[in-house]
Formats: sequence, structure tokens, C-alpha cells
Amino acid sequence: MTHANARLPTFFLNHGGGPWPWMDGPMRRGYDRLEASLQSVLPSLGDIMPKAILVVSAHWEEPVPHVSAHPQPPMLYDYFGFPEHTYHIRYAAPGSPELAARISTLLRAGGLDCREDLERGFDHGTFSMMQPIRPQADLPIVQLSVLTSFDAAAHIAMGRLLEPLRDEGVLILGSGLSYHNLRAFGASGQAASHAFDRWLRENLDGVGSAERRNALEQWAEAPAAFQVHPRPEHLLPLMVVAGAAGESPCSVQFHQDDFFGGLAVTSFRFG
Repeated sequence: MTHANARLPTFFLNHGGGPWPWMDGPMRRGYDRLEASLQSVLPSLGDIMPKAILVVSAHWEEPVPHVSAHPQPPMLYDYFGFPEHTYHIRYAAPGSPELAARISTLLRAGGLDCREDLERGFDHGTFSMMQPIRPQADLPIVQLSVLTSFDAAAHIAMGRLLEPLRDEGVLILGSGLSYHNLRAFGASGQAASHAFDRWLRENLDGVGSAERRNALEQWAEAPAAFQVHPRPEHLLPLMVVAGAAGESPCSVQFHQDDFFGGLAVTSFRFG
């Protein structure tokens, strides 16, 4: 396997709930198909191994873009009510101050005020997703925040500024959830989740780049949009990776229509 020189795709991935990869029992088994899809991400690149990974995390919101610049990021246990052992787990991947600086340069060149955060650790939007993707924890990872404006077009534009990273060996992963309404999780959210998920797939899978960007900018007009995303922070990483995708084609990377009580969830690959 060689380190990437060819253009890499981008992905929007469902990261699951809390520290699920470190849990047992029925909740853990409910993630079997999602886990398999995450495990397939790197093998789907063939003989190419990314030099580093940029994770756009739904669990980091800032007024302006922030990137993590810690050389060995600590853990941020940003969840509540889970077993005690899940507050002691480690995902010991290195950070990359060099990649953080490169991201800052790209965003500032595009007119954005980007800040490098020297203290930020990995939140579960990163470590719960990366544990199945790369359990060896040996690839450098930098996190990027979403914006508190929740403006879809701004996130797409931010992603477009990051597109050059794809030619520099950086795999860009949007970590969120295509369904995120914890007050209507399971059967009570089934109808809304299926309506919105169908809209997502119809407007992304195989759709031209301009058309899909326009649809994402208008996501709030989609069926059941605010029933599925009362707050859109878990959808915004999709906007960033769609922007970074440029003209690359979009396809469904993972789909499940009976996730935890019948919810529909989908992950996407661009390129």
C-alpha cells in the first residue's frame, strides 16, 4: 500500500451514538452494519493510504472555523450517561500541526478567519468513527469545526476552499448523522427519517455537482427537515465535504432503512 498521490474522495459518514465501538450488548449490535460500512472506507481506496485525515466534526461548533493543532490530541468525552469505562478509552492517533497550518492557509486565502486550536482534543465525532475505520490509530488526524451560523452555503463554500487537500494525500471525512433528533429516536421518527433520507438520496446520489449543491443549500425545504434535524449541526459536515468534492460524482456509501427502530440513515462518497 502506498501513500496517496492521486486525488482522494470525500465522505460524509454517520458516526453513531456516543462511544458505541467500546460497548457491548444490544446497543452495540445495533451498529453492526454501520460498523461494516466504516471498516470499508480505507479498503475502498484500493492500494492508496492517506497521509492524513481531516475530520469535519458535528461536535465542534465555533463562530469562525477552528482547526485542531495539538500534536497529540487528548480525548474529549463529550457524552453523558454511558458506562464508566467509556470515560477512560483512548484513540491515540497523532495530530498534525502542519496540516492544521495548511488548512488555515487555505481558508484564510479564501477570506475566512481561521483559528488554530492548540488544546482541542478528539471528540466522539472523531474517535467513535475512526475506531472502526483505523483501529491502529496511526494516521494523523486534524479536526475542523462547523460554524455556529448553521449557514449551509457558508459550509459548502468552506469545503470548496479545502478541495486542494484531496490532491495532497488528505482524506476529508464529514462526521455527522443523516438523522439526528434524539427526542424522536426509533419508531416515533420513522416516517420523518424516511421522507428526509429519500430526499437526500434523490438529490445527491448520481446528481450533478451544481444541482446537489443547490439542493443542500435549500435543505430546510426538504420533507420533514426540522423533524429530522431540529438543529442542523449533524448535517453540516455533509455540506463541507460536498463543497470539497468539487465536480466529483456522488454515490451512496451506506444505507440502512431499519436503524434502531426503523430509522433511515445514509452515508455518501464523493469521488
